[in-house]
Amino acid sequence: MSIPRVLSIAGSASQGSAGIQADLKTFEEFDVYGMSAITAIVANNKTTNQGIFTQSLEAIEAQVYASLEHVGVDALKTGMLFTEDIIKRSAELIRYSEVRNIVVDPVMVGKMGSQLLKDEAIDTLVKELLPMATIITPNLQEAARILDAPVPESPEDMKALARDLQSLGPDYVLVKGGALKDYPAVDILFDGTSMVELESERVKTVHTSGAGCTYSAAIAAELAKGKTVEEAVRKAKSFVTSAIVYALSFDRGIGSAYHAAHRTKN
Repeated sequence: MSIPRVLSIAGSASQGSAGIQADLKTFEEFDVYGMSAITAIVANNKTTNQGIFTQSLEAIEAQVYASLEHVGVDALKTGMLFTEDIIKRSAELIRYSEVRNIVVDPVMVGKMGSQLLKDEAIDTLVKELLPMATIITPNLQEAARILDAPVPESPEDMKALARDLQSLGPDYVLVKGGALKDYPAVDILFDGTSMVELESERVKTVHTSGAGCTYSAAIAAELAKGKTVEEAVRKAKSFVTSAIVYALSFDRGIGSAYHAAHRTKN
């Protein structure tokens, strides 16, 4: 039996809603074989007052090599990379892998407010990872921060940022407008020529932890299956919208997108 294979290079979120945990749940729902290379363990809590534990470069590269060696990779996504050194080594490993479908989710700040990318690492992300990406998937704040620009306030602002981001080297840019006020949940997909607006219902909920990770993981899963970028994005947007509509609340702050919603609720 052959099955599409997807590797996520990202952080582990111990509470289960985001990061590697969200990616693996998404891969399972999309019927692809998921693998992981953990860059850092994110475990924010009030008891230890310690929340982010980066992994060594040796540990990260061993995980990537193990996935390539024992399984093989049809698509790859990056999430939380956190430091300049991890970004540089991840870029080298991706080049070595020769994987053609690369989704870069430029994770910068978590839903709980944690800084997930150091300030000095942004330039490295732009120079090392964006030019090799099939698609990048920034939200409004991430898109603005990459370009040192104001946060978009309209779909037209998003289109302007998409053009500028695409000039940095990725084949496609997906600017996610989930946080855009007074508009539907609109995302902008741009390939350097065509600008596509993707709209869905705006869901009134704070329980969206893991939504961005889930969106990019779903895109990677569909690319691994041989779908076009636009097809992958459309399917992923539908999937993550269902996950937010039926989000899980644990009565302890921000809850999680529900990865099984498309299968169990629709």
